[in-house]
Amino acid sequence: MKKDKHFRVAIFGSARMKKNNPGYREVYKLAKALAQVEMDIVTGGGPGLMDAASKGHHAGRKRKKVHSIGLGIKLPFEKKESFHLDIKEDFSRFSKRLDTFMKLSNIVVVAPGGIGTILELFYTWQLMQVNHICNTPIILLGDMWPGLIKWVKKEPLKRKLLDKEDSELVYVVKNFKEAIVIIKEAYATYQKGGKKFCLNYKKYK
Repeated sequence: MKKDKHFRVAIFGSARMKKNNPGYREVYKLAKALAQVEMDIVTGGGPGLMDAASKGHHAGRKRKKVHSIGLGIKLPFEKKESFHLDIKEDFSRFSKRLDTFMKLSNIVVVAPGGIGTILELFYTWQLMQVNHICNTPIILLGDMWPGLIKWVKKEPLKRKLLDKEDSELVYVVKNFKEAIVIIKEAYATYQKGGKKFCLNYKKYK
């Protein structure tokens, strides 16, 4: 398989977030900025922050060759899809869906969310810890996360249940502008390529 020219950013976040929430607007702005610099997005394809990402990405395109990919999950209480998806695939199992996220994504952004979003965060984090995926930056967006990172350092790290390097695999940012800075740095590394560069669709089986 030839080198994949599409740089993809996975965006995880709550399906319950409404349009009037600041978190919704932040994800919209992030996705819009990603489209403007010609990056694809991968989301869960549903409502809430997934919809915010799809709408923002669509608004930022201006004829650029980018894609919005939705990896849906079949749930009886979540039938609404995101606003605009170029590619859509539905899954009946969370595990297979998460594996597909891992294969497709160069970066993961985690916006505020509940159990499902936290599962996605820790799944990505654990795969990085055991080197099952490439060095994929995990960006925690918003004010929900500092307390979690503080707990990780205070409890598991202090008890020596993980290494210090494991706790440094994530970046906490306040807004989409800070996230974009990290994403662009990772994109610059991606463009350089070389023998040391790793793509998750080749590594993660």
